[in-house]
Amino acid sequence: MKELLELAVAIAREAGALQRDRFHEVRTIETKSSRIDLVTDVDHACEALILERIRASRPEDSVLSEESGAHERPGEFRWVIDPVDGTTNYAHGFPHFAVSIGIENAREAVAGVVYDPIKDELFSALRGSGAWLDGIPIRVSEIGQLERALLGTGFAYDVHQAQIDNLDHFARFIKRAQAVRRAGSAALDLAYVACGRFDGFWELNLHPWDVAAGFLLVEEAGGRLSDLEGGPATPEACVASNGALHRVMLEVLGASGPVR
Repeated sequence: MKELLELAVAIAREAGALQRDRFHEVRTIETKSSRIDLVTDVDHACEALILERIRASRPEDSVLSEESGAHERPGEFRWVIDPVDGTTNYAHGFPHFAVSIGIENAREAVAGVVYDPIKDELFSALRGSGAWLDGIPIRVSEIGQLERALLGTGFAYDVHQAQIDNLDHFARFIKRAQAVRRAGSAALDLAYVACGRFDGFWELNLHPWDVAAGFLLVEEAGGRLSDLEGGPATPEACVASNGALHRVMLEVLGASGPVR
């Protein structure tokens, strides 16, 4: 497991360096599932680099990647990749995005890396061994009152059309929490919960590559994960917290009636 994590770290750093080196270039931007779901030439270049490195070192491992989908192989491990988590930020020159790499065994995350190339911050986790920021152990915060909490969230690419759009939850939390941030990278949001920068995070309609590394970071840093009703967390409905805030976050997410 340690060797796998070291390989993931090396690959993430190399892909992040590519993003950083090309950050100020004119880039090609296309759309995917909606007009706000973007992909750039750098997304494709990073994915190609990551896939090449995995195939060279771990040819038997499967891969699930945002841009090219599933690459099934007979090995026991699967790499779940988001080459650029925060593509809209990258496309606009907003310096908040990351490489996210999760490694699974029998669909359970065993290692994860989230690398922010602009801040040169590398978050990593190994199941049963802990979570780290640049090699230093990290833990979730101890904030237990929502009024003192800084929360993170995001909105899915179908927010313009969807009836379930997270805006009602956002409105309730903005009335209750100290502050709410929507920075545009779920992988970094989860990493920030793990290291105590955020006290909690929730989002709807994410994908496996958005959370594969981040979920493990939160778990190994002592946090709690669930869906909006307290069941197992899924990409489609996830709540991540320091644990102390989890019950009250679920209560806010389960509220009905007008915001007040």
